[in-house]
Amino acid sequence: MAFETTFSQMPPAGPEDCPNHCPRPLDLSSTSRPFPDSRLPLPPTPHQTPAPSSFRLNLSQDIGGILGGVKLAPYIDHTLLKATATQADIIQLCQEARKHSFYAVCINPVYIPLAKAQLAGSDVKVATVCGFPLGAVSPDQKAAEARASVQAGADEVDMVIHIGAALDGDWASVEADVRAVREATAGAVLKVIIETCYLNDEQKRAATEAAVRGGADFVKTSTGFGTGGATPEDVRLMREVIAGRAQIKAAGGVRSAEDAKAMIEAGATRLGTSGGVALVAGEQLGEGY
Repeated sequence: MAFETTFSQMPPAGPEDCPNHCPRPLDLSSTSRPFPDSRLPLPPTPHQTPAPSSFRLNLSQDIGGILGGVKLAPYIDHTLLKATATQADIIQLCQEARKHSFYAVCINPVYIPLAKAQLAGSDVKVATVCGFPLGAVSPDQKAAEARASVQAGADEVDMVIHIGAALDGDWASVEADVRAVREATAGAVLKVIIETCYLNDEQKRAATEAAVRGGADFVKTSTGFGTGGATPEDVRLMREVIAGRAQIKAAGGVRSAEDAKAMIEAGATRLGTSGGVALVAGEQLGEGY
């Protein structure tokens, strides 16, 4: 059965394009929007990017990592965050990212210099993590870690919020945590992981809002080390709250081209997965991030 979805242009979310050349956010047309048109009356942040011009995405074929002519590879952060990752593993990851033109590799901070060297001369970005995977360090510690990563050459930083503060409903602390890392990463893309598997819907909404107010360029669903990963339902919920002010990264649970399609339709503009090679080959993933 063929699937066909139309994406259409939204008004620009802010006055400037993202200086870091992030993928542009996608938005469904008013006839296929999965949530009401009512939006929260919240001010924009300075990290917004305008939506792309209208185009038709025909999802009748999932062949070679292509969804109706739209390639999956530019959505993918090719990820390896295991404690057991070796230099040889990182080199292989970077070679795969070059070969398939993935958007970025996502690695632990210790391997930033190696990844930068391996990817020199390519368009593949280097993303790393901060306060990962628990988020249970102070804002100053996260800021210092993120600053060091950017100085080492990271183009993007994926930080984890203080999950305990979110569960306590201390949204001012969550926002301050994000802002501390934002201020330490000028010039880099900041993705904020809210770890949706530990939150109820009300908490997911509040955490998403705190992340955006703190300066997130992306709000990200999951670390891949929690009890669950991204779902299309969570991506839609986050997108409703964000209302064009940031982008969404779906991570964990993207195990097939159909999963990728569902996340993109729901509003994700980046996909975090350790199985990027399998995805673009049209294969179903086994265990992993």
